[in-house]
Amino acid sequence: MDIISFLTGMAKISVFVSLLLAFFLLTVKTKNKLANRLFASYLLFFVIDNSGLLIDDDLIKDYLNLEFFRWTICALVLPVFYLYVLSVCFADFRLKTKHLLHTLPFIITNVVFIFRLYFLNDVEKMQFYDHRNQMPELYYFQFMLSMQIVLYSIGIFLVLKKYRQVYLENYTNPKTSVFKWLFQISIMFFILYYLSIAKNIIRFTDFELLWIWANVVMQFLVLIISCWFVLKALNHPELFRGIDSKLQLARDILPKENVNNAEVKDHQNEVISAQISALKHYMIEKEPFLDPSLTIQELSNQIDIPVRDLSVLINHHIDQHFFDFVNEYRIQKAMNILKDQSKSQLTVLEILYEVGFNSKSSFNTSFKKHTNLTPTAYRNAS
Repeated sequence: MDIISFLTGMAKISVFVSLLLAFFLLTVKTKNKLANRLFASYLLFFVIDNSGLLIDDDLIKDYLNLEFFRWTICALVLPVFYLYVLSVCFADFRLKTKHLLHTLPFIITNVVFIFRLYFLNDVEKMQFYDHRNQMPELYYFQFMLSMQIVLYSIGIFLVLKKYRQVYLENYTNPKTSVFKWLFQISIMFFILYYLSIAKNIIRFTDFELLWIWANVVMQFLVLIISCWFVLKALNHPELFRGIDSKLQLARDILPKENVNNAEVKDHQNEVISAQISALKHYMIEKEPFLDPSLTIQELSNQIDIPVRDLSVLINHHIDQHFFDFVNEYRIQKAMNILKDQSKSQLTVLEILYEVGFNSKSSFNTSFKKHTNLTPTAYRNAS
């Protein structure tokens, strides 16, 4: 088997896997329809982009305008992935007219191609296609795609940063980490995209063999990541869960420090101290943390403190994320159970469920963070 056949074979497999997953996402019954449709669209655009390795040269020459249009589909891949990340992070995300701005590079490129390519005669089109690597239009197009990669990578990681901060300040104990999942897949995708920038630089050189091998490496990585995504999605369908995008970070809702009167400041400090004392007393007496899905909104309803005030109280005045604040009480209760000889028959798994965790990995991580020991080591040392 020669290198071109090997490259084509890998492309066929990755296209097949992507189409299979796209079909699954479009047909499966779920509450996350928008996220699934956006990722299915991403996969379909990827398939169109990747199908260039599978199309016969004679067919391309017969339909050059379609081939030129297929090139421009690349400009939609990252915008759709960005919208997908938003839809997974934020449960209330909806597509709006403003999101059409993400299609501008695609539209502009096609407008340029209308005047520079689509209306040429067949001979001129063929001449452009045969010498495309030397044409300024393709230089512009590759530069535009490279800028997309840089800008969307920054945008996506800023979205993930905000998601993580909002989640830690308002939620506790996820069954699986949406942030970790999206972070992993974004890292993998952008490694591929930045490698594609390097690969496309080689495209405009005379190193044809190196260009072919670069394509082989890229196709291999694409295939591995496609298969990994399928397995991950099938094994963890609960990953597609979002948070309310209207939730604000505590630092964004802090009252302005414009009080100069010392007596007023002292009174405010007394009120805050009283609220903190009441909150901690409630946590110990009523143990709301035993609810594995406890949110700051639910705790606010129970303790009768407005959610904005409670967020500032925990995240600013106590200086803990809500996530860590609640898990600290869970860990303390777990420590008491582990030290209790009358409960020595309980397994670590039973204990973590009893104190409000629903994930062994998150329990072990939180326990070691607070005690520097694993639960088993702590029990043996008690």
